[in-house]
Amino acid sequence: MTTTQLSFYLLCYFINTCFCIHLYQITPPVDHGEGPTWDCRKNLLYFVDIHAGNVYSYEPSSGNLHSIHLNGEVSPVIPSKRDPELLIVGVNRTVVAVEWNGNSSDYQSKPLVTVSKQFPMSRFNDGKADKQGRLWFGTMGYETSTSLAPNQGSLYKITRDNLHNPSVMISPVNISNGLAWNKANNKFYYIDTPTRKIVEYDYDDAGGEIKNGRVVFDLSWYSSIKGFPDGMTIDRDDNLWVALYSGSAVIKVDPKTGYLLQIVAIPAEAVTSVIWGGQNLDVLYITTSRYRLNKEQRLKQPYAGSVFALTDLGTGGVKGFKADIVDEI
Repeated sequence: MTTTQLSFYLLCYFINTCFCIHLYQITPPVDHGEGPTWDCRKNLLYFVDIHAGNVYSYEPSSGNLHSIHLNGEVSPVIPSKRDPELLIVGVNRTVVAVEWNGNSSDYQSKPLVTVSKQFPMSRFNDGKADKQGRLWFGTMGYETSTSLAPNQGSLYKITRDNLHNPSVMISPVNISNGLAWNKANNKFYYIDTPTRKIVEYDYDDAGGEIKNGRVVFDLSWYSSIKGFPDGMTIDRDDNLWVALYSGSAVIKVDPKTGYLLQIVAIPAEAVTSVIWGGQNLDVLYITTSRYRLNKEQRLKQPYAGSVFALTDLGTGGVKGFKADIVDEI
């Protein structure tokens, strides 16, 4: 495949200033793209197709796209600190270590721990590693294409020491979603999607603890903005970039003021997540979904389910943290 199948020329408005950014389709559509993660050691973008059980790697320099299939619904995927070919993946409600070089069909896997046994139909949805390599993985209740079981999710902290009994950090939640830490590493941001809110917590990195949750952004403050906040990342200026599921957009938010700074339209209704990548960490990779679209809607949104690359934003991200809970399978 080619690295760029489609490019969009966008005019974006930012505080009364009009400027140009560029959006590129970089992969063919999948059913429910999610969980983009950039590994700067290998210059690879990982992402998943949740319901299909596929983990993908995308190499921007060549445009090569590879995948493996796991037995279950998969999300998220986090590279390991000590071994670039060891990934930590959520499969249904189980944390799984996967050994994969990112460009073959061969892999090995080992289950590590299963959570939320009181909600056997729930599954992992989003997650990241913190600076110390602890995993913050969140679950959500059982969903169909039209409904969701409420209050059956939790946010877990998973470490080497508590691997067999992960700590519950936030519960109950509906759909555990976007996570981010600020540059000073003393604030933690979190989304429970149906609430339409971003909550900021005071963060203690030494113990991996959060407290004093407060709403710093609420989509209901802006009546013109549609959809629900989904995946989230943070830029080098400590502004949040948020995917809007059912909103056809990515938004930029200043959590210090609660101001909406920027809106970027995406040619897919269900925008699922975002992450900074590229050699200079100045490309915003965006996953989308077509899972809930009927046949007619898919014809109207032919790019839904694709991964996009957004460039020329005038900012970028910082290196993502890696998992440090196991060394090998």
